[in-house]
Amino acid sequence: MKKSDRADIISKTLNEIYPKTPIPLNHKSNFELLVSVLLSAQCTDERVNKVTPSLFKKANTAKKMATLRYNTIYNIVRPCGLAPQKASAILKLSKIITKEFKGKVPSDIGDLEKLPGVGHKTASVVVSQGFNIPAFPVDTHIHRLAQRWGLSNGKNVKQTEMDLKKIFPEQSWNKLHLQIIFYGREFCQARKCYGLECKICRICFPNRKKRVITKKA
Repeated sequence: MKKSDRADIISKTLNEIYPKTPIPLNHKSNFELLVSVLLSAQCTDERVNKVTPSLFKKANTAKKMATLRYNTIYNIVRPCGLAPQKASAILKLSKIITKEFKGKVPSDIGDLEKLPGVGHKTASVVVSQGFNIPAFPVDTHIHRLAQRWGLSNGKNVKQTEMDLKKIFPEQSWNKLHLQIIFYGREFCQARKCYGLECKICRICFPNRKKRVITKKA
C-alpha cells in the first residue's frame, strides 16, 4: 500500500471517529491558551486544566500577569512540574507581550518562538488553535503514530512535522493534528498496540508481524 493510500485511510478513519476536535486545554483567550500550552510541557492536559482557573482568576491578561510576583505564579503552577522555569517564563513573556505587542499575543510564529519558554511546538499550537493559521504541531503521540503508520522515519519531531506536511493537505493540518493526538491517547498508546492492534495499524499494515519500536524525538 502506497503512503498516499495510507494517508487517505487515516484521514477517513479519523474523521469518522473524531468529526469534531475540541481543544483539550480550557481557555477564553489567546493569552490563556499560550500560558496553558506552555504549562502542558511534560504535564497532562487534565492537570493544567485544574491549575489554570486559579492562575487566570488572578491574571487573565498579559498586562495583569506582568504585575504578579514570581512566587505567586510559582505556587499556583507548581503541580504542573518544571515550575521554576514555567513560572519565570510566564512572567517574562507577559512583560514582553505587554511592552512590545500592546498586550496582545502575536499571531506570527516567529514572534512567538522568541518568547521565553515558547518553542516551535508551543508556537505552532497557538497559531493553529488560537489564530486558525495552518500548522502541524508534533507531540509525542503524533511522533509515535507517524512511525507506526509508516508516514515518517521518525529521526526527530522536526523531520516528522516536515514529512506529515508533505503528505496531508494544508487545510487539514489544524484538525488532523488534534485527531491524531486523540487517537493516540485512546487507541494506539505508547505501551500498547506497537503498530499491531489498533484499527488504523491493522488496515494499513495487515501483514505486519513485528512490533514497531518508536525512535525517540
